[in-house]
Amino acid sequence: MMSNVNISLDNLYDVVVVGGGPAGLTAAIYLARARYRVLVLEKEQFGGQITITHEVVNYPGIGKISGKDLTETMRLQAESFGAEFMFAEATGLETEGDIKTVHTTRGNFHCLGILIATGAQPRTIGFKGEAEHKGRGVAYCATCDGEFFTGKEIFVIGGGFAAAEESVFLTKFARHVTILVREQDFTCAASVAQPAKKHEKISVIFNTVVEEVNGETGLNYIRYKNIKTGEITEYHARPSDTFGVFVFAGYLPDTELIKGIVQLDEQGYIITNSQQETSLDGVYAAGDVCIKPLRQVVTATGDGALAATELEKYVSAMQRKTGLHPRQPDIKKTKTQDLTENTVSSDNSDEIFTPEMKQQLDVLFGKMERNLILMLYMDDRPVSSELKEFTDKLSALTDKLMVRVSDKSEADDFAPCVQVCLDDGTQTGIAFHGVPGGHEFTSFVLGLYNASGPGQPIENEVMQEIKEINKQINMKILVSLSCTMCPDLVIACQRIAAENQNVKAEVYDIRHFEELKQKYNVMSVPCLVINDDTVVFGKKNINGVIDIIKEV
Repeated sequence: MMSNVNISLDNLYDVVVVGGGPAGLTAAIYLARARYRVLVLEKEQFGGQITITHEVVNYPGIGKISGKDLTETMRLQAESFGAEFMFAEATGLETEGDIKTVHTTRGNFHCLGILIATGAQPRTIGFKGEAEHKGRGVAYCATCDGEFFTGKEIFVIGGGFAAAEESVFLTKFARHVTILVREQDFTCAASVAQPAKKHEKISVIFNTVVEEVNGETGLNYIRYKNIKTGEITEYHARPSDTFGVFVFAGYLPDTELIKGIVQLDEQGYIITNSQQETSLDGVYAAGDVCIKPLRQVVTATGDGALAATELEKYVSAMQRKTGLHPRQPDIKKTKTQDLTENTVSSDNSDEIFTPEMKQQLDVLFGKMERNLILMLYMDDRPVSSELKEFTDKLSALTDKLMVRVSDKSEADDFAPCVQVCLDDGTQTGIAFHGVPGGHEFTSFVLGLYNASGPGQPIENEVMQEIKEINKQINMKILVSLSCTMCPDLVIACQRIAAENQNVKAEVYDIRHFEELKQKYNVMSVPCLVINDDTVVFGKKNINGVIDIIKEV
């Protein structure tokens, strides 16, 4: 039976993929290459959880690669076949009938089939002090937060792939790493566990659970128990010292969207058959959101490939039944992206901007409505010279940007800083302290686009909420340029500031502002500080930031 919704071929897809991790990206490659129109929705960052992994060494055919580079290659490959990508959160599904509808924060999309590839989020354990010290000693991402514990003791909780691999990575920073494993051995492959077991800076304690962590300006106390002997061990940091606790205890499936629609198991994972079909006709699932014995990139890509080939058969039958044929994807001959839709990361090479980056920037600058002034505040540190070089070379690419140097250089201004102003000198509320490189390059240039207008699309309801903010909101976003989770929060805060003069969004590269790190006791990024008293850790989308502002 066909749905009675009004269908526009411009808004009709063969398949909508919800989730842009390895499973969703692989499905997009297969579907687009088979000439089916596919849209991939991602609410946070394309690539999924693997983007926070510093090194992937067990993906067949690739010796060593970062999780982010691996999945970005997948995304570009899917895009080259014509797959479409959008940053949007799926908020609801209409699955009755032959034509299904996916409701998102950026509109509704109709499709013949749906693939759920929403993945899973890091699991908290629930030991005493875990929630209270999250971001202030308790962390979940080695790549993002490892450097905060340079020269300190680190305890790792977990015995799987992540615990073994990330513990070795953490030895680059830690004085010593102690792995606390609940089981009598690691639960991952012996080849993965062996480097951790043999590392001179790592100790492993089995049959052990953490009961409590505590401390005032960071963690200085941990208590753990041997579950076989009952022996209790208490560790106290040296006077005036602290330590870190990294939790790698598996994941919780992100299935809120699909609850009550398809069958889930007791843990909330989606139940599928051997063809990745869910209990609902036309709805498939792939990756870590499914029941499976092994959650790795290679199994996620396998799920995505299988789901895509099964969806090809299903969609073909639906095309014949309904008489509806979404337009075929356009094969792209270039890898150029539109920065207003997607984000990429960049390291600052000697040339600063590669030819590909210049192409992307040219697209963005061409859409900007107003000229902007980049007002620089300098001090005598080398990073100020780096900021001047960065902004000079950026402004040289377009007549939409002008660089000016303020004659103020007071320490209270937290120099070096670039403030984004309109062409009449009006401050937009957007500023970056440090040099916006690494993963913050794209967030910075998107901030310019949002300040200049028209800016990234926002739902009417969300825009109304932003306009209704009638109190002064000063947001400090403390980031690390190596953090893959920070840009989402930065982009959200800057988007709000661009639309409301009551709001300021100032980003700080935490490496250059030790005083802020100490003041707010920051041991994890991203960290959002509102009006100097509300401190929140973790990535947030624009709706999440608005919710926090409402509570201030």
